[in-house]
Amino acid sequence: MLAAYGCAAVRETTCAPGQERSVNDVMYFGTAKSVGVVTPGEWTEFLRTSVTPRFPQGLTVWQASGQWKGADGAIVHEGSFVLSLVHPDNEPSETAVRAITSEYKSRFDQESVLRVKSQACVSF
Repeated sequence: MLAAYGCAAVRETTCAPGQERSVNDVMYFGTAKSVGVVTPGEWTEFLRTSVTPRFPQGLTVWQASGQWKGADGAIVHEGSFVLSLVHPDNEPSETAVRAITSEYKSRFDQESVLRVKSQACVSF
């Protein structure tokens, strides 16, 4: 049932004067690989080659630790990198975010990247 809620259409956000409607994507990238972990250096290189060219206007990253429940019921603890992108709500941005998650999964042998997408009103 939770999966159905996650796929529900996002209600259109009405922004105040002086604000612009955008998308805030927060993505969680696990670091466990079949041999070792994704190092800070590998993450930095991934940002440089895969993320920054697609979102040169800016991004925010931080390291985190999390946990998830495996298919066998065991709780798995894992370090992760979190990426926050605020971008226009358009097809080129959507395509770029999907490419980033796909490249990470391929490059670092990951099953998934968690993406939390929300509407936002931004101003500078």
